[in-house]
Amino acid sequence: MAESLDKLMYSFVMEDVLKGFFIYVPPGYVACVYDLGRGVLKKVLTPGLHFKIPFWQKAKLFNTQTLEYSISREFNPENERAMGDIPIAAVSEDGKRIGVEGTILLRLDVHQIPAIWQTIGEDFIAKIIRPTVRSRIRMVASRFQMDGIVGAKRDAVETELKNELERIFYSRGIYVENVLLSEIASVQEFSRTAEK
Repeated sequence: MAESLDKLMYSFVMEDVLKGFFIYVPPGYVACVYDLGRGVLKKVLTPGLHFKIPFWQKAKLFNTQTLEYSISREFNPENERAMGDIPIAAVSEDGKRIGVEGTILLRLDVHQIPAIWQTIGEDFIAKIIRPTVRSRIRMVASRFQMDGIVGAKRDAVETELKNELERIFYSRGIYVENVLLSEIASVQEFSRTAEK
């Protein structure tokens, strides 16, 4: 009994203490470090094993790969931190109510991640990305006729939407790689599909 208790205590100490000394950063991620004395450090930790001061420094991983912000009927709006949104309702230039689905490919600027963590926090999706995407989709949709959005001018709509999002996100350390609209239909069509 005493031997098993010793093993348990040893594994607890090894896990708790040694894990506190190191941060492992997997490929496709960087880590930001919060230091109790200096706040969020400007230098990010790249993939690999790094030393940190236990109990004094806290590390947070951030994904630097391309992030898929999906706008779809399958999205669960109850999870505010999830990357995505429900179909966005907008009004076209000719006054028709439409619903927009698609995908926006985003990537965080590695060098601005400490500033994002410091000024916006971990929930930058709910605070910055979701409201901006909703606003810009509605604004761009209002510049085009419904037939143009659905048909021949779809490329122009995607390009204009990408430019509008870049204008706002770039200064905040978020790159817009692409905007891909998948379905644009009248709000009635979206309602009928949801009822099935």
